Amino acid sequence: MSGIISGVIRVTLPDGTQREVPPGTTARQIAESIGPGLARAALAARVNGAVWDLDRPIEGDATLAILTERDPEALEVLRHSSAHILATAVRELFPSAGIGFGPPIEDGFYYDFQVDRPFTPEDLERLEAKMAEVTQRDYPFVREVVDRAEANRRFADDPLKLERISELGDDETITIYTDGPFTDLCRGPHIPRTGRLKHFKLLSAAGAYWRGDERRQMLQRIYGTAWFKKEELDAYVHRLEEARRRDHRRLGRELELFTFHHFAPGAPFWTDRGTTMVRVINDYIRWLNQRAGYQEIKTPLLYNKGLWEISGHWGKYRENMFLVLDKETGEHDFSLKPMNCPSHHVFFGMRKHSYRELPLGYATFDVLHRNEVSGALGGLTRVRQFQQDDCHIYLMNSQLADEVKRIAAMILEVYQTFGLTATAQFATRPDQRIGDDALWDRAEADLRVALEATGLPYELKVGDGAFYGPKIDFDVSDSIGRKWQLGTIQLDYNAAERFDLTYIGEDNSEHRPVVIHRAMCGSFERFMAILIEHFAGAFPVWLAPEQVRVIPISDAQTTAARQVADRLAAGEIRVHVDDRSETLNYRIREGEVWKVPYMAIVGQREAESDSLALRVRGAGKKQEVMTTEAFLARIGEEVRTRALVP
Repeated sequence: MSGIISGVIRVTLPDGTQREVPPGTTARQIAESIGPGLARAALAARVNGAVWDLDRPIEGDATLAILTERDPEALEVLRHSSAHILATAVRELFPSAGIGFGPPIEDGFYYDFQVDRPFTPEDLERLEAKMAEVTQRDYPFVREVVDRAEANRRFADDPLKLERISELGDDETITIYTDGPFTDLCRGPHIPRTGRLKHFKLLSAAGAYWRGDERRQMLQRIYGTAWFKKEELDAYVHRLEEARRRDHRRLGRELELFTFHHFAPGAPFWTDRGTTMVRVINDYIRWLNQRAGYQEIKTPLLYNKGLWEISGHWGKYRENMFLVLDKETGEHDFSLKPMNCPSHHVFFGMRKHSYRELPLGYATFDVLHRNEVSGALGGLTRVRQFQQDDCHIYLMNSQLADEVKRIAAMILEVYQTFGLTATAQFATRPDQRIGDDALWDRAEADLRVALEATGLPYELKVGDGAFYGPKIDFDVSDSIGRKWQLGTIQLDYNAAERFDLTYIGEDNSEHRPVVIHRAMCGSFERFMAILIEHFAGAFPVWLAPEQVRVIPISDAQTTAARQVADRLAAGEIRVHVDDRSETLNYRIREGEVWKVPYMAIVGQREAESDSLALRVRGAGKKQEVMTTEAFLARIGEEVRTRALVP
């Protein structure tokens, strides 16, 4: 006889113990029966694996875990509730505001509102103060299940909510939540009361299209953050301030690395200094490719749609491509390439290959174009024109594990060189994909085996694979703890079939190669943005656009200073002589502003002894006198080893 028929349900706790309680018992009541301490700490519950409100009735046998601030899921519930408390404050100060969506996001929350004007910084201050009032009132979050008619009645004055209600399926449970005077359409769950929110801050406001559709009305989005402890909030706000200080858009302008112009939206102009850095990174990646035995090739930038139809991009990616009109057909039958893969496949297929050639890798640094919407463009992190350190490796299936291990080691070596730490993720088939399930089953199984053979720990990212195959992604953490998705190893069993690629095997028969798509830096533009912020513009000497600034104390030492610079330049050091008539302190200060790794001061004593007084970036006013030859050996070794100092 089931628990419900007998008048009780069985609730299994995390330690395996069971409790028999009446149907309709809540997680809060069970927490109270366990102990007053747990009841006070409880924020939400995990019921049969799903996160619920504490006061939602449990109607059948279930597993139950009480969530406190120690549980990661509880922080997401807190932030979701923070968004509702923000909406409560907005409705009090802006009674006619339309209410959009207010989800939790990584490190915080946001809420979209339809209001007559953009929110100002002063508005955010008022709203934050009003949120504090709402928390002090300690309203309970009350969940209510309603039918469609009741939901439409409750939100009759809010077209944004009515639109959402109209999209709900006939069998979908409709729930609304009320905290004090505010009622919202929401799936929940929420913290028990508004008073449980203690440490929060509103961060910024920005425009956002309704439902992310640029054809719809513009709403005003408010971003905020919430934490369980004040020290966590303070630390996060400090990280944000540090991120603003390191913003690559500001530093790129101040250090004269790149700029943009409205005639070429989303396409950076690289200055001489910025171009130097891009070239240095390119040369480093090129050296790694050569060491691995990969061939560097160049392929056309413009292709007929026939190529993209074979690859699958014409049907699944065309909206992101820059289409070009064909004069003969009058149709947009050509496109600038958004990626290198299909051109590499065409190149591979132009001649016969033997199994003895495999693995065969093609590397390319060509310019690519993707038609990103203008509202998504931002500095170097989201552009329309960019370069990638693309490489495609064609190999036999038996070589897969060894090649993945070699590529993974290569990728991690790159990040270590730049002082970045990385973690791996295994991404499986997305909803929109090409190829049948049997091929995906094989691809995922083979790539997982290859990944596990590397010995690297990894996380699973379900549904995040490329449309043609599963992949291993690498997330890097920068110097202030932010994560960026960079490198990738993508396994493709579809390309060989689609492009009819073959090699002659040891049995003298044709076989399909396996294809690996590999990138280490990804977009060089985005990678440059990450490096600028990671180093806060203070680049290691091997990467710095200006490695040494030689400064004569007076005109009498100008000749000696230029001789020092000539010797450094002969050693392939990037050097500049600042012999302007400004004061010595002014010139030193300017070198610090430009974040030059080394300043070599040449006075009369140094000129007579073929030496220099070295000032190292970050060492304050401390100077070290050494011979020019000794300094040349020192900096040469730092460049050769790509040292992360000074």
